[in-house]
Amino acid sequence: MEKRQLGASSLTVAPIAFGGNVFGWTADEAMSFKILDAFVGAGFDFIDTADVYSRWNEGNEGGESETIIGNWLASRGGRDKVVIATKVGMEMGPDKVGLSPKYMAEAVEASLKRLQTDYIDLYQSHKDDPDTPVEATLEAYARLIEQGKVREIGASNFTAERLGEALALSQKGLPRYQSLQPKYSLVERDSFEGALEDLCLAENVGVIGYFSLASGFLTGKYRSKADMAGRTRGSRGEKYLNAKGLGVVAALDAVADKHSAKPGQVAMAWLLARPSVCAPIASATNLAQLDELLKSVDVVLDADDSARLDAASA
Repeated sequence: MEKRQLGASSLTVAPIAFGGNVFGWTADEAMSFKILDAFVGAGFDFIDTADVYSRWNEGNEGGESETIIGNWLASRGGRDKVVIATKVGMEMGPDKVGLSPKYMAEAVEASLKRLQTDYIDLYQSHKDDPDTPVEATLEAYARLIEQGKVREIGASNFTAERLGEALALSQKGLPRYQSLQPKYSLVERDSFEGALEDLCLAENVGVIGYFSLASGFLTGKYRSKADMAGRTRGSRGEKYLNAKGLGVVAALDAVADKHSAKPGQVAMAWLLARPSVCAPIASATNLAQLDELLKSVDVVLDADDSARLDAASA
């Protein structure tokens, strides 16, 4: 499998990143281990998580996903065979939020401990922090890189203006955001395409979009409210149950039939073909879902396929 360089960084990754938000939420530790074993066994290596995953789940306090990944690494070894990406900045408790140098120094130690590793391949600002000067945050990252705790840095949920500001400061010798995590899929194009995508292309910032399958909606399994009833993540896709969203699913169905593929595989193939995208992030909660997801890399769309999907999702 051909790997892709993440922006202008030292990292090369397989073309799909596994979204670790499900670990400790909709996948317990035993299933998470099976998923990670199969993911790496299939030749993939890019695992994305965050300190805050999965704090939203009742009874959790954050750090569950990193802890499971750390336990898996300790059990399996092979730390150098995977690229671990995690994030800092979302609220983890009182006074545990943002991108201030003081908090980042504390947060990285907590993440390293949970991950049971001495370095993070890609440490990402989970969201912009308007209360901390961008320069101060980049200087904090510089210290973490100098200390060997972080290899490369990335941004998530940044506007074009704020990402551009950070990239300009990096030209003065500060670390550079090598990746961006935007919400991006066939039903979420407007917030990324345009100024933000143009900036990433111009500055060679690798895009690793999240919600690539729109919380499962683009797999075609949610076509009515009844389909979503009782599903943990189903309600997140309810906003796409409209004429446009269902039109996108219909286009996915047609292209999938042509390629003897699944709708979700076509949705991933569309992302993989975007010039700005390095490795879209997607999750699975069982081995069958994972197998279907990973086969997305074998689906190659032609010009007619892309035009059909572009028109349905415009």
